[in-house]
Amino acid sequence: MILEGKAWKFGDNISTDHIAPGRLFHLRSNLEEFAKHVLEDADPNFASQMEKGDFVVGGNNFGLGSSREHAPQIIKIAGVGAVLAKSFARIFYRNSINIGLLLIECDTDRINANDKLEIDIQNGVVKNITKNEEIKIQPLPPVMIKLLNEGGLIEHIKKHGDFELV
Repeated sequence: MILEGKAWKFGDNISTDHIAPGRLFHLRSNLEEFAKHVLEDADPNFASQMEKGDFVVGGNNFGLGSSREHAPQIIKIAGVGAVLAKSFARIFYRNSINIGLLLIECDTDRINANDKLEIDIQNGVVKNITKNEEIKIQPLPPVMIKLLNEGGLIEHIKKHGDFELV
């Protein structure tokens, strides 16, 4: 699986409140509408200017804060291809797996805003086309690729009725 898109660069400690603004919590029952505001407290232009398949690129501790499961949901609904960060908050990471949002832990220091990226998940490479550089990542195990292809752990359980992943 190869993904292509533009990098939207964010810093360290992007919280679930940056992702899913608390003042718009009333939209949690309308995730399509909520997705129109994804990450607007970190970058007011992101939701209106990002294109389907673009990448969110963070620093350390991406997704910290409350366990708002709608934070990764609205990132996915907005059409983000993947989130790359140096590290992820544990609950955000788990919620992302549950809904099938691709997270990639890697060194993001050399990725700048607007860089064109190509991600080869199976071979473990993030290519920065703009800079002609590569970042090695841990290839995703087949079980994770299967979960992503099925839409996450929740969809897998709905489809198969159990945790069997083989």
